[in-house]
Amino acid sequence: MYEYAIAWEWLAFAARWFHVVTAIAWIGSSFYFIALDLGLVKRPHLPPGAYGEEWQVHGGGFYHIQKYLMAPAQMPEHLTWFKYESYFTWISGFLMLCIVYYGGADLFLIDRHVLDISPPVAILISLASLAFGWIVYDLLCKSPLGRNTWGLMAVLYVVLVFMAWGYTQLFTGRAAFLHLGAFTATIMSANVFMIIIPNQKIVVADLIAGRTPDPKYGQIAKQRSLHNNYLTLPVIFFMLSNHYPLAFGTAFNWVIAALVFLMGVTIRHWFNTTHARKGRPTWTWIVTVILFILIMWLSTAPKLLTGETDAHATAVAPAFQKFAGDPHFPAVKQLVSTRCSMCHAAEPAYEGVVRPPKGVMLENDEEIATHAREIYIQAGRSHAMPPGNVTDITPDERRLLVAWFESAVEGKKQ
Repeated sequence: MYEYAIAWEWLAFAARWFHVVTAIAWIGSSFYFIALDLGLVKRPHLPPGAYGEEWQVHGGGFYHIQKYLMAPAQMPEHLTWFKYESYFTWISGFLMLCIVYYGGADLFLIDRHVLDISPPVAILISLASLAFGWIVYDLLCKSPLGRNTWGLMAVLYVVLVFMAWGYTQLFTGRAAFLHLGAFTATIMSANVFMIIIPNQKIVVADLIAGRTPDPKYGQIAKQRSLHNNYLTLPVIFFMLSNHYPLAFGTAFNWVIAALVFLMGVTIRHWFNTTHARKGRPTWTWIVTVILFILIMWLSTAPKLLTGETDAHATAVAPAFQKFAGDPHFPAVKQLVSTRCSMCHAAEPAYEGVVRPPKGVMLENDEEIATHAREIYIQAGRSHAMPPGNVTDITPDERRLLVAWFESAVEGKKQ
């Protein structure tokens, strides 16, 4: 039923909200503790076993914080564990992946001009790639290479660039970037769930039992936390990228992704160095700006180098073809052509728009039918499109879009 489309849209909204809230909590606590750890000061009066301390002021009060590399001499009565922020961020993100990309695989996940596969196969590839990422990463960390922090990070960067290229050979550009973010976030959250928290629990158990904790558990957890630190900003970029087709809708999208990972390193290096009171390396911002300018150039490089536009970003979904056979469709096609296609075209005619929003093109019967649900939600049931109603779509025209979608859906039922 057509009500299903509206309910599904609200479910996606709820999942996205849940994901944003939990991600703010995880990233906020993570960045706070990184800054705290780097800013610790060693003083002679510290208790035995204490590594450093920090005084902070916030909300009208003063906080005195001390860090123990292994554990204090006695366990406190209350111990706060920072783990659920990570767990629920991953769970909510995976829920969104299921709702948007698995539930709409024909439209958002599969590009038959890239790889002609069925939705079940595409979903299996997606799931397998997330598991593959953690397995390869964990093996690398536990290998002899894991003892060389920067050598390990260089190899991990190569793996991430390979996955960026690989995803663009499997899915739509939008899905490729989203999956690269999910791939990286899975590694980060698994670090917390599989390594950092278990290692902390071992240390706590040893302390309770009267044993001296092995410092290796803290060292391993710190290495994984360092990786999470440098991967956070790229993950945010990839999660936001679905709103910006200039990022994902180009032949060089995987190169753009590779440069985004480097920007994550340069930006975090500035903050880490500053928090550690080791100066303010302004060169990192210069490099970041250069990388971003290069990304901007790559987003339009296909036209500059070849004079041609990129290939069709979204394959036709056979399941949506019945929308083109509905009696309302001729009028809908005329409406979309006059109200929507000046932006949603391979060569947008609207001033200031250089790429079709979200990579959606509405220039022919197949494209309009393929995006029937989005047209219904964005321009029929809501007034989200066109933005600010710049093309002066009328209430009667919106009712036409609603009638078309609902009539076609009811026709499918019969």
